[in-house]
Amino acid sequence: MAPARPAAPPRVVVSGAGGLVGAALVPALAAAGHGVVRLVRRAPRGPDEIPWDPERGSLDPRALEGCDAVVHLAGAPLAVRWTAARRRAIRESRVAGTRLLAQRLAALERPPRVLVSASAMGIYGDRGDTVLTEESAPGSGFLADLCRAWEEAAKPAAARGIRVVHPRTALVLAPRGGALARLLPPFRLGLGGRVGRPGAWWSWIALDDLLAALRFALEEERLRGPFNAASPQPVTGAEFARTLARVLRRPALLPVPAAALRLAFGVMAEETLLASVRLAPARLAAAGFAFRFPALEDALRHVLGGVRC
Repeated sequence: MAPARPAAPPRVVVSGAGGLVGAALVPALAAAGHGVVRLVRRAPRGPDEIPWDPERGSLDPRALEGCDAVVHLAGAPLAVRWTAARRRAIRESRVAGTRLLAQRLAALERPPRVLVSASAMGIYGDRGDTVLTEESAPGSGFLADLCRAWEEAAKPAAARGIRVVHPRTALVLAPRGGALARLLPPFRLGLGGRVGRPGAWWSWIALDDLLAALRFALEEERLRGPFNAASPQPVTGAEFARTLARVLRRPALLPVPAAALRLAFGVMAEETLLASVRLAPARLAAAGFAFRFPALEDALRHVLGGVRC
């Protein structure tokens, strides 16, 4: 009798593979034994890439046939001044792209088991000291409206019976890139300090924990709908500044005034840098997920361990 052929590795399609999270997720999935295929907006360079164009509604469903799971992370950058044109680009890149992907997946003869479709903590708006679980009502503002539409755009996949999960991601602490990279230069010079309003809450997650949470969401059948991808220990902006300064062995004496942030970034600053969002990852906890870095100082020391301070 001929030996049984080994099963093919689970095939995961990833959009936004060149972004802060996607660029780290792809090798993590490959290391875990998954076959990874990227959605790209240029000519593909090999069999592990699928071309798509969300603005034109272009995505060949035949290329998706046989995939086991999809992680959808693509979206235009948020950390810019929100002009009217930029708002349209931010919205369309998320809503139109998610809708196109969900519709194509729903039309497949053999749809994937799960679609992990990104969202963000901005759905809750500016909520002060309120502890926010996945059961909390959405807030108001551009980001809150965007995130609601972003999540709703995945409904065709859910209607087809695909398990759809929305990680509502907090501030991601990564060694390079993201908000932390922008904070490091002034802090290294001893010019750092609290950003924004006194007492405002910052919810955050270490990149390694976010990658683990995304992989957990791919496998854990109990996770459906939104979950807060955030450390169980949020901190105030002032505590974040003190902790980062302590890790870098620098002072944290010069707070950045809210007025300066509004002048530099407009409404974007109001809904991101100045907002107070105190997340609790209730659904991850209920499903048994364990954070490696629940405490900010441990997370920063890990994240910055390979970065020259």
